[in-house]
Amino acid sequence: MTSIAAFFRKTPVNRLHDYFTQFPSLPPIDWSKPEPEVIEPLIEAVDSMSDPERQRVVLDAARVGALATEPGQTALRSVVRDRADFDELEGFNNRSLWVFLRDYPRFCMAEEVLYNDERRRGRSWSGFEVEKDCSVRKDEISVAAFTAAIRERFDTPHAHVDIFDRHRVLLDDLECDLVQVAIYREGAAEDVLGFDERSRIARRVVRPVFEAAMTYEPATGVVEVVAGSRKDRIDLTRLMAKHLLGIDFEEKYVPLREYDLSVLLKPFNFPTDPEDGIESVTVRELRLMDSGEPGERIELQSPRDARRTIWDMARHRLGLGADGAAASAFPSEFYGEQPDWAITRAVITVRFRPAAGSGRGKSLTLTVTMPHGCDLKDMTPQERLIGEKYLRRWNILREEADARHHAE
Repeated sequence: MTSIAAFFRKTPVNRLHDYFTQFPSLPPIDWSKPEPEVIEPLIEAVDSMSDPERQRVVLDAARVGALATEPGQTALRSVVRDRADFDELEGFNNRSLWVFLRDYPRFCMAEEVLYNDERRRGRSWSGFEVEKDCSVRKDEISVAAFTAAIRERFDTPHAHVDIFDRHRVLLDDLECDLVQVAIYREGAAEDVLGFDERSRIARRVVRPVFEAAMTYEPATGVVEVVAGSRKDRIDLTRLMAKHLLGIDFEEKYVPLREYDLSVLLKPFNFPTDPEDGIESVTVRELRLMDSGEPGERIELQSPRDARRTIWDMARHRLGLGADGAAASAFPSEFYGEQPDWAITRAVITVRFRPAAGSGRGKSLTLTVTMPHGCDLKDMTPQERLIGEKYLRRWNILREEADARHHAE
C-alpha cells in the first residue's frame, strides 16, 4: 500500500472523495475533517475493501500516477477539451485524476499519446515523408478497411484502432496539429505459468496484445510510427497511406538527426538568451578518438568541483591544441605520429539560476553521441525544448540534417 499512500497524500481530498463515491465496499470516511486526518483512515479503509475493488483502486492509482508526471501532463494537455480549466487545477495528481473522472476517453487518449511520445526517436521509431495537407479519414468504412488490413498483415483475428486529434508543443510556445492513430492487435497464443483458484501452479494460455502508434502532421506531411520492427513500421505506414490518407506511399524516410561535436574541440562560450534563466553551461565529459586508432577511446571527466575546464585538462593530459590537433609541445616521440583527435561523445550540464525563494537552481544534463545519439528523448517536454534550442544554437545539432523538422 506504500504507493497508494503516496498517491493519496499528493492528491487533494476533494478529488479523492469524487473518486471513491463509486466504491460501495469502502468503509465510512469523514471527508469533512482536515486533510491530514483523512488520509490515514482512508488508507486503512482501502486495505479493508473487497479484493476486486481494492485491486481496482491499485490499478487506477498506477494509471493516474503514470500521467502525474511532466510528460504525462503534456500528454493530457494535448488532448483535453477544456485546457483552461485543466491549467487552473493545482498539482499533477489532481489534474490527472480530474481528467480520469471527468473525461475517461480523453484520459485513455493521453495514455496513448504518452506511449507514442516516450518512444519517439527511439529504436522502435521511424518517420516518413508523405503528402502534406491530407485529411485523415475517420469514417466507419475507412477505419474498418484499415483495421481489416491490419488483421490480414499480422495474421490475427482481433485488432482495434483509435483515431483522434492532438497537439505537440514546439519551440517558442508554438504547437502543431497532429492526428494520432493507436493500434492494438492480438498476438499469438503463449503458454504461461500462473496460480489457479486453489493457489496451485498451473499453465494457462494467454494471447498478448501488442500496441503501435502513428501520427500524421498535415502541415509537414510527416508520418511517424512506433512499432516493433522496421518492416512493421513500413507496412503500417503503407496501410495508413492507402486506407486513411488516400495516397500512394513511397518509402521516403525523414532524415536522421546528426550531431557534430567538433565545435567542442576548443573552448566554447555557449551563448544563451537571458529569458531562459541559464546561469552556466559546462562540458563535464569528452570521449575522444584518435583517427589513427579508431578502435580505442580516451575519456576526460571534469567534475563540478574541478579546478580547470575540460579543455585545460585536454591540453594538460593529451596536448590537445586549440584546433583539436595535438599541440606541438606534446612529445611526438611518445606517439610516433601526432594523433588527430575527434570527439565521439560529450556530456554538457546546463545550470539554471535559482527561482525566487529557492536556494539552488535546477540543472539539465545532455549526453550527445556522434553521429545520431542524444538522450533528449528521455527528458521532459520542457527540457527537450531547451535542449534542442541550444544544441541548434551551438551548431551541435545540424540544421541541414534536420531542416524539415523545424522544431520537433
